[in-house]
Amino acid sequence: MPTRHQTRIRLFSALLSLYFFAGCASSGSQVLERLDPETGATITRAAAPFIMYRDMSAQSAFGREYVYVGPVQVNNMGERRHYLWLGIWGTSDSGDRGDTMANFETIVIYADGEPLSLEVKGWTPGSIGASDSVYVQPVASALGGYYRVTIDQMRLIAESRDLEIRAGTLRPQRFFPWDSIESTSQSLTAFLQVID
Repeated sequence: MPTRHQTRIRLFSALLSLYFFAGCASSGSQVLERLDPETGATITRAAAPFIMYRDMSAQSAFGREYVYVGPVQVNNMGERRHYLWLGIWGTSDSGDRGDTMANFETIVIYADGEPLSLEVKGWTPGSIGASDSVYVQPVASALGGYYRVTIDQMRLIAESRDLEIRAGTLRPQRFFPWDSIESTSQSLTAFLQVID
């Protein structure tokens, strides 16, 4: 049972976080920033991730797998680290979480044909120094993974005219942009403008 003093500190921290978050999330903002109340890190992210998909209509009528991709910056007392968050889910329950995690341990993003191989940093927000999920999961069953990237790699992805994600080693699964490439790169471009 927390003491009265601890309860007041938590309440004050929560109110401060809400105030800070409200100030950063002004209408029309494409980039959000918040102070993590438990770790003290400043978390910056795009307001909305872009979506990649894989058509699986041969297996079921409306079968698709989706990968939501969102940029993240974790600033811990001036030490900035950059990640791509992937929210991975599908319309059918054809695979289990273990298989999905194994397939997404290493991904390759092809940006205008240039392969960028990325390894998962972790499957929890704690793996990047955050106390809770950076992005809202698209569905409850989605698996969230964080991949370490450089600003140059993010810039290459944002500027590409041809984008593809491949996951899995034996039979790579190929994911393509759900929307036009321009709208796909829009959130990443806005994110880079804010953090640069």
